[in-house]
Amino acid sequence: MLWQFLSRNMAILTLACAALAYLHPPLFLGFKGYFLWCFAATMFALGVVLKPEEARDALSRPVQIGLGVLCQYSIMPLLGFAAAAVAVWRGIAPELALGFIIVGCAPGAMASNVITYLAGGAVAFSIAMTMVATMFSPLITPAMVELLGSAYMDIPFWPMMQTILLTVVLPLLLGMGLRGRLGAHLAQAEAMAPGIAALAIVIICSYAVAANHDRIAETPLLVVALVILLNALGYLLGWLAATLFRFDDSYRITLSIEIGMQNAGLGVALALKHFQPETALPGALFAVWCIITAAAMTRHLHSSSDLAAAI
Repeated sequence: MLWQFLSRNMAILTLACAALAYLHPPLFLGFKGYFLWCFAATMFALGVVLKPEEARDALSRPVQIGLGVLCQYSIMPLLGFAAAAVAVWRGIAPELALGFIIVGCAPGAMASNVITYLAGGAVAFSIAMTMVATMFSPLITPAMVELLGSAYMDIPFWPMMQTILLTVVLPLLLGMGLRGRLGAHLAQAEAMAPGIAALAIVIICSYAVAANHDRIAETPLLVVALVILLNALGYLLGWLAATLFRFDDSYRITLSIEIGMQNAGLGVALALKHFQPETALPGALFAVWCIITAAAMTRHLHSSSDLAAAI
C-alpha cells in the first residue's frame, strides 16, 4: 500500500526529495503557501492514531511522563542554545544560529512513536510524551525560544503561540475527535495516517531545502557538525537521564529516542513563518539527519536483540 510505503521509507524519501529540492528548487517552491497546512496534517494524523487505551496506560504513570517531558524541555533547549552560541562565536549569522534554538525547543516528533515501536521501546510512553509535550508546546516552545533566542533576535512570542495552536493543538484534537467517529473505517485510517504524516514531513523539509538553495552551498561545515552533535547528544543524554531515573530498558530506549528526535518539522514551519528562510536551515538538516540516525539505531537494536536471543 502507498501509505505504508511512505511511512516505512520516510528516511530515504526525505533524503531523496531533499536532494531533488536542492538540484531543482522549483519542484518544491510551489509549497510556500502550504507548508503550515502540511504540518497540520501531521498533527491531525497523530490524533487519528492515538489509541485511548494506550494513552490511559501511559497516563497511569504520571511520574515517568513528567520526568520525560521535563527532560524534553530542558536537555534539548540547552543543547540548542549551546549550538547557537558556538555558531555565533564562530561567525555564523544570528538568523541561522537561531534555528538551533528553535529545533531544541520543539516537542518530540510523531516519527519518534514509529521509531520507538520498531526499536522495541515503550510505545504507550512514547505516545504519551509526544501528546503531553505537544499539548504544552503552544506555551513552552515560544517562551523557551524567547528566553534563549532573544539575545540574538526579537522573538514574536504571541504570533508563534497562535501558529502552534492552529497547526498543532487544533488538528490534534480534530484527529482525536474523528477517530471516535470512524467506526469500521478506523483500521484503514490508522494504516493511512503515518504515511500522510511522512509525506507532509517530506514536503516541509524539501521546501525548506528549496527555499535555502542558494545558502546551502555556502553552509559552513560547522553547521552540519553541530546538527550531528545536537542529535547525538540528545540520544546520549536521554539515555543517561533515563538511567538516572532508573527506568527499565524499554523506557530508556524510548526516552533516548524522544529526546534525540525533535519535531524539526514544527521548527522548520515556525522558522519559515516568523523568521528569515535561513533560520529554517538547521531544522531541515536536523529533520533529515535524525530520521536517518533513528533508522540506523533501530537496525542496531534489532541486531543486538537477535544476537542476545541466539546466545
